[in-house]
Amino acid sequence: MSASDTSKNARILTTTVGSYPVPDWLVALPSEQAVIDATRVVIDTQEQAGIDLVCDGELYRFDVNHPETNGMIEYFVRPMSGVRNEIGLAEWLAFKQSSDHKFRSRPPGVVDGAIGPGSLDLPAACTRARKLATRPLKFTLTGPHMLAKMLLDNHYKDKAALTMAIADVLAEQVKHIDADVIQVDEANLPGSPEEWEWAADAMNRVLDAIPTVPAVHLCFGNYGGQTIQKGGWDKLIDYLNRLHVNHIVMENAHRPPEELAVFKELRPEIGFGLGVVDIKQTVVESAESIARAIEHADKILGVGRVKYIHPDCGFWMLKRGIADGKIRALVLGRDLYEGRN
Repeated sequence: MSASDTSKNARILTTTVGSYPVPDWLVALPSEQAVIDATRVVIDTQEQAGIDLVCDGELYRFDVNHPETNGMIEYFVRPMSGVRNEIGLAEWLAFKQSSDHKFRSRPPGVVDGAIGPGSLDLPAACTRARKLATRPLKFTLTGPHMLAKMLLDNHYKDKAALTMAIADVLAEQVKHIDADVIQVDEANLPGSPEEWEWAADAMNRVLDAIPTVPAVHLCFGNYGGQTIQKGGWDKLIDYLNRLHVNHIVMENAHRPPEELAVFKELRPEIGFGLGVVDIKQTVVESAESIARAIEHADKILGVGRVKYIHPDCGFWMLKRGIADGKIRALVLGRDLYEGRN
């Protein structure tokens, strides 16, 4: 039985979160054809493994000069009007002293005027992957809260106002994206849960504009295998329940097992995506360990509550061979649990 056959009629679907390790040959020559070829490799790797909902690997965001966030920030904010990319000494020092930016050395930009779309074109990025995928496709973008928190703001001087302005730009972009699922990523909010109310309002502006299936991914960050944000999911249940979303995609594998009980309070209309692959570890999970993680979730949350299984976050910090192994393990573990092996 092929991988494509085993996922038919599966109760729990498999997906990845977004990023994939940048191939060495793309680093050496990041041409448009190389991006297409690399994206084809990423999608085919997932499809051959039997992943139900594939991602493009986010390789189109690659920039040899990108800093710590691997294109999660610069790709989105630098093309926007109102954002200046030249950073002076005084601005660098101000950014460095901010508690929001401990893991970054420089800001991706300075907000000097009203935020607008500028030359940002997310639909074009999705079109490349859409032509290559034969399975349902998920397109990912960074959420307004995280983008706002990374910028040095000299114009709005109010994080909530800046976040709403960015949300309006993203909302207009997602209206034109042709993907089966559109996932918005927030990796800063778990470290600032007190900002959840205006962060949810901004997120919903984006989610309400999605013409297909809206999803939200949250994690505690990953840089060099290290967790960036501190906190717990219990602080964000009100945020999650406020979202106008089909399902959420959560970091669980690298979290305490007992924390899963927090999601009993999640609105039943919101599908739960369970992180079963720890991207902060280089060991490839066994099918048995993934099956046990699903079994644990079914016992805690009830059979049928888990709609997706996936990695905790993107794969960009890992070697390709490790990422490929973890992708295969997702399907093998799901199939083992559902009696498909």
